[in-house]
Amino acid sequence: MAASELLPLAVACPLTGAALLAVLGRRLPRSGTDALATAWAAGQLGLVWWLAAATGGAGRTVTWVGGWTPVEGRSVGIVLVADGLGLGLAVLVALLVLAALGYAWRYFEEPERARGHGGGFPALLLLFEAGTTGFALTGDLFNAFVFFELMGVAGYALTGYRVEEPRPLQGALAFAVTGSLAGYLALVGVGLLYARTGELAFAGIARELAGQPADALVTTAAALLCCAMLVKAAAVPFHFWLPDAHAEAPTPVCLLLSGVMVELGLYGLLRVYLTVFSGPGGVPHEVMRGTLIAVGTVTALTGALLCWQQRHLKRLLAFSTVGHMGLFLCGAGILDAEATAGTALYVAGHAGVKGALFCLAGVLLDRHASVDEHGLWGRARDMPLVGVLFAVGGCALAGLPPFGTGLGKSVVEHAAHEDPWLVALFVLVPAVTAGAVLRAAARVFGGAGTKPRERHSGAETTGAGEEPEVSGPRREVPRPMLVVPAVLLAGALAVGLVPALWRYVAAGSVVFQDPAGYGAAVTGVPGGGGTGTAPLPEVAWSLPGVLFGLLSTALAAGCAAGALWGPALRGRLARTARAGADALDRTVVLAVRRQHSGHVGDYVAWLLAGLAALTAVFALWG
Repeated sequence: MAASELLPLAVACPLTGAALLAVLGRRLPRSGTDALATAWAAGQLGLVWWLAAATGGAGRTVTWVGGWTPVEGRSVGIVLVADGLGLGLAVLVALLVLAALGYAWRYFEEPERARGHGGGFPALLLLFEAGTTGFALTGDLFNAFVFFELMGVAGYALTGYRVEEPRPLQGALAFAVTGSLAGYLALVGVGLLYARTGELAFAGIARELAGQPADALVTTAAALLCCAMLVKAAAVPFHFWLPDAHAEAPTPVCLLLSGVMVELGLYGLLRVYLTVFSGPGGVPHEVMRGTLIAVGTVTALTGALLCWQQRHLKRLLAFSTVGHMGLFLCGAGILDAEATAGTALYVAGHAGVKGALFCLAGVLLDRHASVDEHGLWGRARDMPLVGVLFAVGGCALAGLPPFGTGLGKSVVEHAAHEDPWLVALFVLVPAVTAGAVLRAAARVFGGAGTKPRERHSGAETTGAGEEPEVSGPRREVPRPMLVVPAVLLAGALAVGLVPALWRYVAAGSVVFQDPAGYGAAVTGVPGGGGTGTAPLPEVAWSLPGVLFGLLSTALAAGCAAGALWGPALRGRLARTARAGADALDRTVVLAVRRQHSGHVGDYVAWLLAGLAALTAVFALWG
């Protein structure tokens, strides 16, 4: 059977599994629902893996659902378009959903739910998978909105899964309000474009816009859609929902939110821009490039700064995601095939590393009912394996060769070699975020350094007194909770060691950066371009990339050592450094922290301010 005929099954399969679990979950024991959900997720992984292999990195598969094919380039049908990066993202989603299900086998073990618990959690995971897969494969702007909302609604429910507790409910509420507002903005943008062009397919809209000059309506639609995607991508100042959601969501959910959901926002932004707005009637390349790199730089620096200041381990990892999301935006903002390939590899490696770190934080929450770095000082010495994995994850987060994070970082740095400050950003931000992880690992698992001093800033979240997510804290750690993070780290390592994957991503990036070929494949009308017409970028390790990766890792270790043993140092230089750090903390850091107030109204105000700024940039320079 042809790949085009099976493409709709990539969305239908997890939807069917979610419905089946909702029906049978109340009649099956816990082990039965877990086994059914895991088997279904494994089948979905096999399906999207086969589609990726059949399509190939340089291929493109198009399916018009229901046979509503274009006539003279026009159609009212729903189109699915699978290329190398879209299918690669679908494979990544399937892998992480399978990992989350495996991790949760022994995670939620409430005795009263051992039978008849409804299978709600695995059903929601499969529903989330359906939304993310559809979003990665759709070629229709309205259906992108539908999958955007399906993904969001499942994410809100998963974040607030412990609805009987106030803090998860608050995190889910902030997530839901900002995410829903982003969805409304996207829908208005879709309506404006449909009113102007009479088309909903990306390729059809682009063809209509190419025949007319850009005006206020198109600029406004572009700003609305870009803003919606940047909210999902947790870019500053649209990021406020992310630390609240990550801090309170169940650990398996954090694996998905940080590993793939925010990256889907970036993917959607690039897909919509390249296929819809990159032509004569849209937003010029130099404007979008400057916007993405500016937003990415602010996001990377903000995430790194707040990551370093955290003691709540899940919030620490959440702000690390914000920092790395800024790097992904900068890499994608270069808008060429080499940088796109490097960003894709960076995303894949980061997903494995960050997923593993969240899983390991879940082990601490399981055993000690706390994720407070200060309160856990030296209390996890009895878990050396967990400590080793946590430290390895920190080094991988810095870009240590040969992890996939290091390879992706290396390729993007090569693509950005004409901007030395951008290369410096790619060295500094991973060093700071990884240094925070290594500092926490040394304190929690080794009792290293001086005992942290307590500082009450009023804007600090400690992570102490967290409700355990299992019924029996201090139990022996279930094997799946150790196997899953080890496998995720191994996957991140494989990204940096498998040349076949590099070639697939390189070919997929060329196809992704070819909007003319995309339009021709979807509408059947030649557009002056073609798939695979550009040369493949060189995606491989380079000596400067290896050296920069080692430098980031060394800086991370130095930052961690300074935080651990710096307070015990004596002398004028040490006192000056501590005074400078305290002054920075009292002024800049505290001011930024206070913006993360937990009040949804504040987050909405920042979102609207960001939308206004984005619209002004597109209007003035577009």
